[in-house]
Amino acid sequence: MTPSNNTPNEEISSNSYTEKEKPTAAKKAISPILTNPIMTGSPIGSRTSANKLYSTGSARNHLIKQVNVGFQEVMRFVNDAFLVKNDLGQLFYSLNNIMVNKLQVSFTAIGLYNKHSNCVNIKLIDKIGSTYTTKTIMTDENNPVVKAIRTKKTVTTQDTGFLSSWYQTHASTAIIPLMAIDECMGVYIVGNYHLSATIEFCQLIANTMGLFAQTKNLLELVETNSDTDSLTGLANHRHLQEELHRQIQTAESKGETISVLITDVANITRINRDLGHARGDEVIKTVAQKIKQNIRNTDFAGRYGGDEIAIIMPNTSLDEAKYIAEYLSYVLSCVYIDDVGPIKVSMGISSYPKSSENQEKLLVLAEQAMYISKSKSEEMGNCKVITSEDYNFWDDEALKCFAEVLTKKHAQIGVQFEEELINKFHNEQIISSSHLLDVVTSLANTIDAKDTYTKGHSACVSRYSEALARAIGLPESEVERIRLGGLLHDIGKIGIPENVLRKPSMLTDEEWEIMKQHPVIGADKVLEPNESLRDLIPMVKYHHEHYDGTGYPYGLKGEEIPLSARIVAIADAYHALISDRPYRKGLGVEKACEILKLGANIQWDKELVRQFVIIAPSLSTSA
Repeated sequence: MTPSNNTPNEEISSNSYTEKEKPTAAKKAISPILTNPIMTGSPIGSRTSANKLYSTGSARNHLIKQVNVGFQEVMRFVNDAFLVKNDLGQLFYSLNNIMVNKLQVSFTAIGLYNKHSNCVNIKLIDKIGSTYTTKTIMTDENNPVVKAIRTKKTVTTQDTGFLSSWYQTHASTAIIPLMAIDECMGVYIVGNYHLSATIEFCQLIANTMGLFAQTKNLLELVETNSDTDSLTGLANHRHLQEELHRQIQTAESKGETISVLITDVANITRINRDLGHARGDEVIKTVAQKIKQNIRNTDFAGRYGGDEIAIIMPNTSLDEAKYIAEYLSYVLSCVYIDDVGPIKVSMGISSYPKSSENQEKLLVLAEQAMYISKSKSEEMGNCKVITSEDYNFWDDEALKCFAEVLTKKHAQIGVQFEEELINKFHNEQIISSSHLLDVVTSLANTIDAKDTYTKGHSACVSRYSEALARAIGLPESEVERIRLGGLLHDIGKIGIPENVLRKPSMLTDEEWEIMKQHPVIGADKVLEPNESLRDLIPMVKYHHEHYDGTGYPYGLKGEEIPLSARIVAIADAYHALISDRPYRKGLGVEKACEILKLGANIQWDKELVRQFVIIAPSLSTSA
């Protein structure tokens, strides 16, 4: 019996078997902009017929008329946002809703200029609500953000590459300086397929936001008229950062080493909850006093966070810093507080320039080590001092702690976990095949952790791909390459927003187009820069191509699709079919094999399907 083309595609060609369900034409929702209320739970990614609006010289009037939104109404929403918001981040979110829902922009972003680090930290929100952060260094003269800040004039571009967003497509983009009198506070970025209808309005918003930011800065300056933290008597966070910056400059000029220790009080959340914040403050104050009494005259201590205290140790190696940390831990353990008991802390250390020459990364690595210390200390019952050299970066626990630190800090430093992970991956010096496997496995586990609906998927696809490669008699070297390719076949999902990856229901057309970019992201932006993994690119880039030419990203057909990619495609589909999903239970082996056979020569290579069906019953479904 010859199946219709719709039979296999409905079950296995759509997003329902590997990512999420691909939308059909009957389910597309096209709603007028007027029906999308500002700042409500309604979808902001509703599709609209906006492209034709921008074909005439009277685009502005046509835009207002088409969406049935008056200028006064938009201004009322904007004015309300400025009146009720006292935080720049909250204000930005509200303005983004207005711009997306009322003026049909593709995305907005805000970037604040940090004079201390000479960079611009940018946060972007697109029309489906995904957020992305990145950093622009002010020494990059060709970057339009830098040009806008230096010239204090609006810069327009069609290339959004400067945002480092892996899934944003080209769009007319305006980078507008946030002006406050004659000072540029940063930039407001608006992406729209036609800017001339809204550019003056966007500039007005940017100027008002600039004044808002300057006012907030002045208020904070008035409130922070001292370098001392009021609770601990140590340096406050700002003074600590300034001192570390000064110390690094001194160490660089003299060729010396600096160690940074971050300590965290154990169980402070429980203490605050059970005994009250006054008792928690007492513990933090006691820790600060003991640290101040027991560090060297050359060391510098400051309050790093709520219950975190950092110590800068000039001209101190990691081993020396570890000895000092262990002594401080002993001193604190001898202090007994009523209802709390002895003070327990976690301690992490990083070193300049060994751990990093970058101030922000130096602190991130010390904090990562502190989180690992917290985990180890809970296991052992006493403080385990951890340095940045004591653990393998690609260890599961280390990656988890690194993600925890960057998730907490990414809005402040403009770096996301995925971005930093890939940077580390590109700079990793692969020293052996086992080292390569460790790194690849860690990357695959990271993707599985990000996409909760496919946990363990990469390891299973790797095993099934390896089994099929052996079944058709490929050489051992090719089998090993396919095994690694199976592990990394979905690595491009590292660039896909989590609200798309984790969406339990059907994806919109717009979300589906973003999802379909993951093979190219994985091949071009993750594997291509790493010479040792370039031979895995065909499996990553082409495993969603279909044998009849209906797949993506390039519509390759038949044997135009590399053999390795055809193998991974079958393994990928099979594991998806037998796995549980939020919208269905996993299928049995027999049913899954039946579907593969129905899709032979339509979605998959017929001969490879025949071979896989033979070995499928012997494959374990456990990762």
